Amino acid sequence: MSGSMVEFPVNGKASSGYLSVPLSGSGPGVIVLQEWWGLVDHIKDVADRFAAEGFVALAPDMYHGESATSPDDAGKLMMALDIDRVEKDLRGAVAYLLSRNEVTSEHVGTVGFCMGGQLSLSAACANPAVGACVDFYGIHPSVTPNLESLQAPVLGFFAEKDDFVPPAAARQLEADLAAAGKTANITVFEGADHAFFNDTRTEVYDADLAATCWTRMLTFYREHVT
Repeated sequence: MSGSMVEFPVNGKASSGYLSVPLSGSGPGVIVLQEWWGLVDHIKDVADRFAAEGFVALAPDMYHGESATSPDDAGKLMMALDIDRVEKDLRGAVAYLLSRNEVTSEHVGTVGFCMGGQLSLSAACANPAVGACVDFYGIHPSVTPNLESLQAPVLGFFAEKDDFVPPAAARQLEADLAAAGKTANITVFEGADHAFFNDTRTEVYDADLAATCWTRMLTFYREHVT
């Protein structure tokens, strides 16, 4: 890991996250939002990969020090999230990242996976400082983004064989975004499964699709995160 843990203020409390800065010392900002497992090494690695591409990446710890290795425990952590605090943490993370001297952009990108995908969309809807939103198979039953307030374009990646976020849910999100007059590009990949981007999940990881999404995401951010 090339980054380090940092603390930032949120409504008088301290939150933490993993910050990774490019070797150049500066770049546009990206918020990386965890799956239901927590702020695990995979998410830190994604932040480091962004830094290697010239972005300053912050992965906030939405579970405040907790993480899980079993689906049952991960589900419990996800459902125990205090949604009010989540919203404050997301605003605080965006504000903190933009306050860093290393960040050259006036906006940030957000990206999240599974639970984090829904949080990425929620953060973009709640914060005009988000200039581009990427949603990988996002889901959280207690988080309902206010699409009417969304200002950022959305790039969504979903999977045909996903039992958590089936294609119908992805198409409904696409229809809702269109009905709200928002700019969105939603793709449902044939044959793919939930968490196909996660290279630590060998049973579902798809290297080709992950590489395709990574390239599209970088292009998207380089256009919109300014």
